[in-house]
Amino acid sequence: MSEQNPSVTIYQQFRGLIVSGQLGSGERLPTVRQVAQDLGVAPGTAAKAFKQLESDGLVVSRTGAGTRVTENAALLPGAVVAQIRQLVAASKRADAREDDVIAALRTAWNTAP
Repeated sequence: MSEQNPSVTIYQQFRGLIVSGQLGSGERLPTVRQVAQDLGVAPGTAAKAFKQLESDGLVVSRTGAGTRVTENAALLPGAVVAQIRQLVAASKRADAREDDVIAALRTAWNTAP
């Protein structure tokens, strides 16, 4: 778990899985309790992350049916996902720090025309 708020970290991890297509439309997420147990956080922390995903329209929660990725979850185009995977692989081979790569990507994003 990163140094930032654990619920934000959980939210970002699941959001990344959804928008990259690694969790597809209709796929069920683990339960809040399971996520909390796996990551060593309080159930309320995991629930907060799930509520944010739901607020963003990426998942829908139904009693008895669990939490599933929505039909209209915004997916990144495959070409973008492929480039991201290449960037991650190259960054790991170069022993670059994750925070540095993300900061560089954010700067490039914010300064691109």
